[in-house]
Amino acid sequence: MTGPTRKTIGSYEVDGELGQGGMGVVYLARQPALERQVVIKTLRRGLSSDASIEERFRREAQAAAGIHHQNVVTVYDCFVWRGERYIAQEYVSGDDLASVLKVIRRLDPRVAGLIALEIARGLEEVHAQDVVHRDLKPANVLLGRSGEVKIADFGIALEARNPTLTQLGLAVGTPAYMSPEQHRGERADSRSDLFAFGAVLYEMLTGEPPFSVTDDEKDSSWVQQMESGRYPPVRGLAPRTPRALNRLVRNCLRPRVKRRIQSATALRCTLERLFGDPSPAECRAEIAAWLWERKVFQANENETEFVSHPVTRNAPRKRLRLLAGSAGAAAAAAIVAAVGAVHFDALPVVRIPWIHGASSATVRFDANPDTEVRIDDAIRFETAQSRTFELAPGPHRVIFRHPQLGVAERQIEVAAGEELTLRPGFESQPEAP
Repeated sequence: MTGPTRKTIGSYEVDGELGQGGMGVVYLARQPALERQVVIKTLRRGLSSDASIEERFRREAQAAAGIHHQNVVTVYDCFVWRGERYIAQEYVSGDDLASVLKVIRRLDPRVAGLIALEIARGLEEVHAQDVVHRDLKPANVLLGRSGEVKIADFGIALEARNPTLTQLGLAVGTPAYMSPEQHRGERADSRSDLFAFGAVLYEMLTGEPPFSVTDDEKDSSWVQQMESGRYPPVRGLAPRTPRALNRLVRNCLRPRVKRRIQSATALRCTLERLFGDPSPAECRAEIAAWLWERKVFQANENETEFVSHPVTRNAPRKRLRLLAGSAGAAAAAAIVAAVGAVHFDALPVVRIPWIHGASSATVRFDANPDTEVRIDDAIRFETAQSRTFELAPGPHRVIFRHPQLGVAERQIEVAAGEELTLRPGFESQPEAP
């Protein structure tokens, strides 16, 4: 154990030091009474005598403690021990988004969108509690080993009900993610967090923040860039980004507050429509599978490596997706026309890695509208006349379920490059239109 020689802080047993920042030290500890790991944060020695810094530290605990949401790090306690102030909070086993982006550089558009959706869900609750985070950035977004996405670090949060805690004319935050109004020292509101959200989503998609200045440029350069609304286009750096996601980034990064997207609720609803309304559990499963597949996380000693259900460790991994290239665009257009909404593809219960090109088989599912299709107990969607996917070579179990026509089960085995049309074969199946 590094850091202090004491092995306990209050009722917590300290395991070791996790890191240090400009203001404080972070420890990993254990709470024996509840048998759980926690994170303990404390101010650096010498800073606790600064009343303004201690107030900021205390405000972090108060702001976060009032928010109870699965996408926000939970604060358990704020206490003084031997003359020093501490915060005990939830421990998230994983890494922060900034560290992940250093390894991967950019994320798959769908995974970036699902992480963004989870952030939006957390922001919605933060803002519902009249709190403005004011420092949303990749380093303050934690990604757990099971796919959790949690907003952390409320050190400069602003409580709307306590306006005296922030002085006008004082810019606080991280320059690359601060809104123009924050740079000007104006009062921030929830829409300032939405600007930062747009910058974070942009970086997930492209691998770099939308705005940057050199070390010898002045702070005013940030404001000039942001107010001009000019930054490298998302699709110029990441051509695979869907246009709808690109528009969302633009709507968040608008320099004028009144032209920006107006609430985290609107943000959440937009992303849910875009991705087919995935549940939090579905988001976690897909995010975790993608990160583990890319070796972002490594199995610890005595820990089983994450494998997407229902695939076993020795089985070939499978994943569905819309057809690539022009054929995929045509299939996507047909689906949009049929259902009247943008869905990237059938939403799986869990996701496993992509399959591309000649290594997959093309399967078209023809069925009546409102027919539920399940594949290998891992994929679930409803057809709109016909949907086309790519499947991994090998055996698959397909179940068609219709509210009036009943249930039909098919066992198929496909080979790489094979093209197949599959129909449910209900006893009273009507003629296809």
